[in-house]
Amino acid sequence: MTFSVLLLMCLVFTLLSSRFLTLSNFQNLMRNTAPLAIAGCGMTAIMIARGIDLSVGSVLAASTVLAASLAVAGVPLYLAFAVALVFGALVGFVNGTIIARLHVSAIIVTLGMLNIARGIAYLISPSAILVGLPPNWSDLGTGKIWVFPLPIVVAMVVVAAFHWLTSYSKFGKRIYAIGGNEEAARLSGINVQRTLVVLYALCGLTAALAGLVLSSRVGSGDPNIGIGFELQVIAAVIIGGTSLSGGEGRILGTVIGALIIGVLSNGLNLAGVEPFWQYVAQGLVLIAAVIIDSRVNEGVLKLGRK
Repeated sequence: MTFSVLLLMCLVFTLLSSRFLTLSNFQNLMRNTAPLAIAGCGMTAIMIARGIDLSVGSVLAASTVLAASLAVAGVPLYLAFAVALVFGALVGFVNGTIIARLHVSAIIVTLGMLNIARGIAYLISPSAILVGLPPNWSDLGTGKIWVFPLPIVVAMVVVAAFHWLTSYSKFGKRIYAIGGNEEAARLSGINVQRTLVVLYALCGLTAALAGLVLSSRVGSGDPNIGIGFELQVIAAVIIGGTSLSGGEGRILGTVIGALIIGVLSNGLNLAGVEPFWQYVAQGLVLIAAVIIDSRVNEGVLKLGRK
């Protein structure tokens, strides 16, 4: 169904703008969608396990500014990127530990971390966007491998890894078991706490990677980057078919959800629609996806009772 929606949207925007169905616009669309797909992979795994992470936008910003500050200070770029990725994973680890071991609501913990991580970003760069970055800073966001933009290649690698992890590995089976019935998963011998901690750490890692790809393309370290990004990620995951009730979802569905959001934004831009109306459109799409998810779950419950 979601793929049909994506095709319909592409058809509509092709009719509205002659620039939509061009190679340059397609590459631009995919570059813009890549960070959303990358972060969406980590979020999908968490939501399958009936969790959620509201801090990904702030983790993205803090990781980006941390890497940029290290690069400006003369630290080799590969090391600055590695530190940023470790930072993102560490924040996710803290989220997961508090949620799994102290049994605190994921919404409360990650909402608090949203403010903490954003505060860290402003503490690292309190007064301005970090500039004066090394020339190779932009390679990750603007470079190519053959004819494929590097952000797309990175996103494809992450998607492939998470698709295998969730669909074919034993760890993936544990994720679905926890989302389906956490108590039953625990009684069957699954270490629920450890699995959740790993999932939140992976989500922090993918948020940091998405931030590096995004900021590399922009060419600066901005503490304001990623505001509202967590809502776009959650929207992509839900639109892609992952249930809010847990136990159901696919990485490839999230990719389609990310593309729907990307096509919507790109197509509305080409059609000359003001940015404020784009926020309205994205909100309406999210609400529609949640309503559909709710109706599907109700239908499944009714069938189960019969």
